[in-house]
Amino acid sequence: MAIVNPPTRRAAPGRRIPAVFLAVLAGTIFAGESLHQIFAGRAEAEFQRAQTQFQSNPNGPAVAWQFARACFDYADFATNDAGRATVANQGIAACRQLLVRESNSVPGHYYLAMNLGQLAKAEAPSIAAYKLVRQIEREFKIAAELDARFNHAGPERSLGLLYRDAPGWPVSIGSRSKAREGLEQAVKLAPEYPENRLCLIESQLQWSDRTGAESELKTLDALWPSAQTNFIGVTWEQNWSEWSTRREAARQRLAEPVISAKPPKNSR
Repeated sequence: MAIVNPPTRRAAPGRRIPAVFLAVLAGTIFAGESLHQIFAGRAEAEFQRAQTQFQSNPNGPAVAWQFARACFDYADFATNDAGRATVANQGIAACRQLLVRESNSVPGHYYLAMNLGQLAKAEAPSIAAYKLVRQIEREFKIAAELDARFNHAGPERSLGLLYRDAPGWPVSIGSRSKAREGLEQAVKLAPEYPENRLCLIESQLQWSDRTGAESELKTLDALWPSAQTNFIGVTWEQNWSEWSTRREAARQRLAEPVISAKPPKNSR
């Protein structure tokens, strides 16, 4: 199936490249190419590979969810809503087909939710997008019940971010307490995975919890070297590029002075 208006890729949250690799990129090997273009090309190539494999074996469980994962990654680089929706809908369809055959497929539920999230982003702001949020929540909850540790605690992490970013009641399901619970649970389930702590740190900063953010950043700094030896290879380069950027952004936020509100003047 050919893509209608195929999207060009945009860097997805949560990936970083080590300094040594950045030095290589600055040399002749990747001369003239930006990291964005490199990651975009890789995502497109993986999407096309997974799409071809899925078309040749649509009933293969692993083939189906791997194609859905490639759809999510590729859609995340879309520069327009139509392109994002087109690719996301392919991932949604693949997961729904998989779940008809295997209703307890953890990656089936997980990547269905992820691609529904891409579709909601493409359709926002709209009533249709808000309705999708409920479906996303349901699929992440099912995935968490089946295997909360999947994709380094992906279901709990994703639920936490969903509750953090969705509008609150009565418009939608947004909830700071549920967001904190999900993000903290993700850290407990996969404490070695940098994305989990970064999401929690960014949320704590958003909630003006500097003490919590400082504590988590200190822990993240301590585990950073070991994480760099565990999550290695080409597939992790984009993650490391963005993890590094986000960690430094959090560090800069915490270095900013706290500006206290001035007490009101005596009105006497």
